[in-house]
Amino acid sequence: MANSVEKKTKASAAGRTKLVIVESPKKIKPIKEYLGRGYEVVASNGHVRDLPKSSLGVDTEHGFAPKYITQRGKSDVIKNLKDAAKNASFIYLATDPDREGEAISWHLAHLLDLDLSQKNRITFSEITKTGIKQGISQPRSIDLKLVDAQQTRRVMDRLVGYKMSPFLWKKVRTGLSAGRVQSVVVRLIVDREDEIDAFVPQEFWTIDAQLRREGDKKAFASKLALVNGKNAAPKTKEEADAILNEIRGKEFVVSSVKMAKKRKNPLPPFITSTLQQEASKRLGFVSKKTMNLAQELYEGITLENGSTVGLITYMRTDSLRLSKEATDAARAHIMEAYGPAYLPAKENVYANKNTAQDAHEAIRPSTPSLTPAKVKTSLTKDQYRLYKLVWERFMACQMTPAVYQTVTAEIGVGDCTFRSAGQTPEFDGFEILYADKSDEVESALPELQEGEKLLCDKLDGNQHFTQPPARYNEASIIKAMEEYGIGRPSTYATVIATILARDYVEREGKTLVPTPLGRIVTEQIANHFEKIVDVQFTAHMEKQLDRVEQGERVYGEVLDEFYSDFKKSLDAAMETIGEEKVALPVEESDVVCEKCGRKMVYKNGRFGRFLACPGFPSCRNTKTIVVEAAGSCPVCGSKMSQRKTKKGRIFYSCTNYPACNFMSWDEPIAETCEKCGKHLFEKKGKNPRIYCAKEGCGYERGVKE
Repeated sequence: MANSVEKKTKASAAGRTKLVIVESPKKIKPIKEYLGRGYEVVASNGHVRDLPKSSLGVDTEHGFAPKYITQRGKSDVIKNLKDAAKNASFIYLATDPDREGEAISWHLAHLLDLDLSQKNRITFSEITKTGIKQGISQPRSIDLKLVDAQQTRRVMDRLVGYKMSPFLWKKVRTGLSAGRVQSVVVRLIVDREDEIDAFVPQEFWTIDAQLRREGDKKAFASKLALVNGKNAAPKTKEEADAILNEIRGKEFVVSSVKMAKKRKNPLPPFITSTLQQEASKRLGFVSKKTMNLAQELYEGITLENGSTVGLITYMRTDSLRLSKEATDAARAHIMEAYGPAYLPAKENVYANKNTAQDAHEAIRPSTPSLTPAKVKTSLTKDQYRLYKLVWERFMACQMTPAVYQTVTAEIGVGDCTFRSAGQTPEFDGFEILYADKSDEVESALPELQEGEKLLCDKLDGNQHFTQPPARYNEASIIKAMEEYGIGRPSTYATVIATILARDYVEREGKTLVPTPLGRIVTEQIANHFEKIVDVQFTAHMEKQLDRVEQGERVYGEVLDEFYSDFKKSLDAAMETIGEEKVALPVEESDVVCEKCGRKMVYKNGRFGRFLACPGFPSCRNTKTIVVEAAGSCPVCGSKMSQRKTKKGRIFYSCTNYPACNFMSWDEPIAETCEKCGKHLFEKKGKNPRIYCAKEGCGYERGVKE
């Protein structure tokens, strides 16, 4: 009888499908396509359990045990997951291949009552047929070291946020928050602004000449390098004039010409930080936008043939490793498209930094043969631009170096030596596809001969002043976070978005500038919690999290090391806090309150900045801040303004509202319609276009790349 029941159970299981649980619903279609019949794919939609929002959720007295609860709004998702699990013969946990993904799999295993020792954890480094088949064929058990590393970070961040924020509420303003990594990043931006404010420019002069050969029409630049064999460094106009008086009227004679070849190697493939930096510099994308687009390209794009495929590999990585299959595909394309001169004898290999985890490959196209041109029509404009950047960087990293012929000439005049440098491209190499735009290009020099006399068209002393350090922008702050070892690749974009959203930092053009609130919060944290905003300490704790992941340290031990000092600082701060709050500076506007005549001030609310009367509570007048947009209203001809919905979505409306209620989600532009003369609008997205919004006009055209 028992054997009969056992046979029925096995037969029943054999007839059921295997269940694959992923994080994002966008992955369901391509994974289902590639796995075929016998598999069901469902999504957890990210985390299903977390620490409670209403309380600390961490038992600091008993080993920092976390108290996890079901996330609000996830009841239906969990019910669906449990129902699907009941009908499955086997369950695979296929959440993202990083610490966060490992933790989500661990939480799912607890909710679904799965055996943690069972080999049911799979990862997909790319959403392609190869990547999915490879992932499903290599199941393993959940890596508890990865889970512990994620939990250690989560609990550490919770302790800082929930313990320190009440201090800021009492000391500065209700509703403020502190963060373990974000506080250090704000500190870096504040310190840089302080450096700029404290900077005292130093005067210096250069002696510059425009020289040319006899018979040549075009002159070349030359700069004074030496006086009596020593470096020339005139500090004042008087010193510069004295040198000029010595030189004027004397012959310029070429004393030496040195020629050399410079090989310029291709840049390595992208990792998370360099992708964000380069997308910022080349495409003008903020880091959050870059990561959102990269996520879309990784999870899957539906191509014109109807198939859905992930176009890039996993985008959260600090490893420069590339698979042999990928480099072989790149080399085959290079040979076919560019020829043998552009193909190195063997593949280019890039060394990782010591801090790299090397869990995943570098960011690359998952199918190198899918060129940007082949998939362009299946992508939005911005998806295409980012994919093109990734594809070209990857291809270029497997190409030959660029070669330049360099020339350095020294030209004598009296006791002075001028120096000119130039270079001529000899072979473009990888730069045929991906030029490094950060390099300054030196122009070519004429063919100079030693002993040759030159004509001087112009000789000047030019005043200069030393410049302060540049403000951080998104690219440079990410580079700083990477160099200092603050945060991880997966957190860079989130940290920047957070400090902007909390009004600790604001954008001024492309630069990041601390707000008065950011300065005050940083000052208070630095005064009472010095280690929290100390770069070295934060980097040290990041290393400890890495050691937990590697099994060299344990969860409770690392948290105890961090919390013991933090609690002492917290207790001392709360004892000395006092009743008086720090006064926040008021930023006055030029807008006059029409109700009481006072000049309105800038305030920050749930939906961003607004204008408020400083006479509150006797005068409660408020105004939205009008940001003028390009173009004009197609209905009444008034100016257009940029506004935001309560959820932060940007739209454009007529400034003559409510007399004119025209609005558009599409951006007005300065260009006018060739048919009716009204200003045009640009529709973005998968099928971008320029069009006229005047009723009855009908003019439209595509957007040029």
